[in-house]
Amino acid sequence: MSFQPYAQGPRPYQPGNGAGLKSYSLYAAPKRKRYGVHLLLVALTLVTTSTMGARLAYNFRLNRPAFDLERDLAALGDIWGRPWLLLDGLPFSLTLLTILLAHELGHYLACAYYRVDATLPYFLPAPTFVGTLGAFIRIRSPIYSKRMLFDIGIAGPLAGFAVLLPALAIGLAYSKVIPGIAHRGDLVFGTPPLLWFMQRLIFPGVPSSDIYLHPVARAAWVGLFATALNLLPIGQLDGGHILYSFAGDKHRLLSRLFLLALLPIGFFFWEGWLVWAVLLLLFGMRHPSIYDPSPMDGGRRRLAWLALAVFLLSFTVDPIRQGVAS
Repeated sequence: MSFQPYAQGPRPYQPGNGAGLKSYSLYAAPKRKRYGVHLLLVALTLVTTSTMGARLAYNFRLNRPAFDLERDLAALGDIWGRPWLLLDGLPFSLTLLTILLAHELGHYLACAYYRVDATLPYFLPAPTFVGTLGAFIRIRSPIYSKRMLFDIGIAGPLAGFAVLLPALAIGLAYSKVIPGIAHRGDLVFGTPPLLWFMQRLIFPGVPSSDIYLHPVARAAWVGLFATALNLLPIGQLDGGHILYSFAGDKHRLLSRLFLLALLPIGFFFWEGWLVWAVLLLLFGMRHPSIYDPSPMDGGRRRLAWLALAVFLLSFTVDPIRQGVAS
């Protein structure tokens, strides 16, 4: 998930090495780390994601649709009554948590490199169809340089993407072909370009609708969706931070234009984009100002193009839609 730079007031630019306000070392005093909270949230998220993963594994083993909500909800009590069944959910849960952890550690390690005070990742257990709402870190000290903002912002999506790539390949290798299976069940998942391309490599000539994703591949799909969402060039999402690093004062206008672009996609494809548009408009549009006229160097420009390629490979206009229950 995105991070929010510490808000700061205007400060005069100090010429130096081209990296912004490097002459200032005004960082917030490090807070006492509460490792217990992080460990508790990881443990709870492991339980919730393993619960959903166990049901996914059961459905996969019996060639049933991945998500049959009425049947799945009735089965949750059986899983809790026999907790050893959670072991079947570990391939899904550990894959998903590793992808999320890689994303957040990308941000965290970039913060550590620049000596920016940031928390360890907070995981969010939740009763969703994947068992979590993701993870996030909090940044508690100012970011004075656009290059610093860019590096911290891009590190998360690239790290998460690097981990989900092999997970997706391994998960597809264990997937199987069942005619029409992807369109059965209560939830039908879109096929991002990267998934489509890898399916063509592993299952040549087989349509995506006939490929039943293994739970590991399903976890990688969730990682692709999270990557695409975070790289939207809007507000305080990771993509918004990257956009701000290059656009500066134009970030406000461009963010609103990209937000408006979500509206027709939401009307014609997936209503969830309308929900995200409203949430971003209410809570995520204001970006703290960074007074740093230093331009982005060539290496960071190339990384920005790479981030755009990752976004295009991960994004689909209809990620989730209602299916036909069996």
